[in-house]
Amino acid sequence: MNILVIGSGGREHALVWKISESKKTKKIFCAPGNGGISEIAECVEIKPEENDRLVSFAKKNSIDITVVGPELSLVNGIVDEFEKHNLKIFGPCKEAARLEGSKSFSKEFMKQHNIPTARFQSFDSFEKAKNFVEECEHPLVIKADGLAAGKGVILADSKDGAFKALDEIMVKKVFGIAGNRVIIEEMLCGEEASFLVFTDGNSAIPMPSSQDHKRIFDNDKGPNTGGMGAYSPAPVITKKLEDKVMEKIIFPVISGMKKEGRLYKGILYAGLMICNGEPFVLEFNVRFGDPEAQPILMRMKSDIIPVIEAVIDGNLEKVKIDWNSRAAVCVVMASKGYPGDYEKGKKISGLQEAAELDDVVVFHAGTKKSGSDFLTSGGRVLGVTALGNGIKEAIDRAYEAADKISFDGAQYRKDIGKKALIR
Repeated sequence: MNILVIGSGGREHALVWKISESKKTKKIFCAPGNGGISEIAECVEIKPEENDRLVSFAKKNSIDITVVGPELSLVNGIVDEFEKHNLKIFGPCKEAARLEGSKSFSKEFMKQHNIPTARFQSFDSFEKAKNFVEECEHPLVIKADGLAAGKGVILADSKDGAFKALDEIMVKKVFGIAGNRVIIEEMLCGEEASFLVFTDGNSAIPMPSSQDHKRIFDNDKGPNTGGMGAYSPAPVITKKLEDKVMEKIIFPVISGMKKEGRLYKGILYAGLMICNGEPFVLEFNVRFGDPEAQPILMRMKSDIIPVIEAVIDGNLEKVKIDWNSRAAVCVVMASKGYPGDYEKGKKISGLQEAAELDDVVVFHAGTKKSGSDFLTSGGRVLGVTALGNGIKEAIDRAYEAADKISFDGAQYRKDIGKKALIR
């Protein structure tokens, strides 16, 4: 099979890496890809949002299946465009992708289908939002309605903090048009977890649980990022809790979408807060998480292509997926200044030494190739991922690998997986 993967991050490198292991794979293309992806796939200079060019490329190169990585492509309706041309593509349609594309749509959907989530109000008026905050007594979470690359959420412990968040999102437009509307919701207390499933719109197969680390600094300090590391499994998700998540959240989403004529196919990702043993939805994503994809796909023993085919063809109930019982940890190495302004073009050293360690894969996120060198080209640069017999061994191995890699201004958290160790 000829496979096209759309995207350029660590998630896409993990997908390309996993797809390359399949006996069914003949050739992989990636649009636009990155330095690391170029080692195992042919990178194509087409942006993820260029639907027409991607359709043309898929036709011209006899692409059998296209796998979509980034949310922007899905929200922009790439699946609908491909399906118009009878091209097989993995991911939810535009109407289903609204679950991530609009937080206000998502919250109303949850309310309508009795899916547990925090109480909320949405506003497109700065003054009305400010007046609402004035009347609130408890800590709040302020969210930009649209896509903001995982950064459009601000936690506000005080009214002044909430006013500042509203000003940044709605007035200063730090997240662009994503901030034309905001959601203000109560702050839930507990432990976060990521829960992902494959679904064909009728049935669903859960993946191993994982936990992301959103803040830039250790001990969850500093601003939100796209994700500074992840591990799998997350001990907070017990078998009993997994069953509860499937019953109260996953299946109601799938059936609710189907009832509304938005058949949901692809990856459904529930970002959860576990409060006193009960799961609440913080947000939905309509694709693999980044960096959760890296440890999850490292743990996937089964061939991914038959799973993708079953999702597209609507016969997922016939599929069984085997997972490695070992744990996996991903440590993200980022550029100096991220998640704010950062420099590019820094030479990366030590990649070969890290890759030579057992059970380690260094997934590239923001890199480009220059001759035989790899240079930084993004905020999140690498996802150093390792398997281990238990979380501690996986953590030690990932950090052993990360310590071998260097580039000017490199920064990474030193506490990825700490919450799992405490448990």
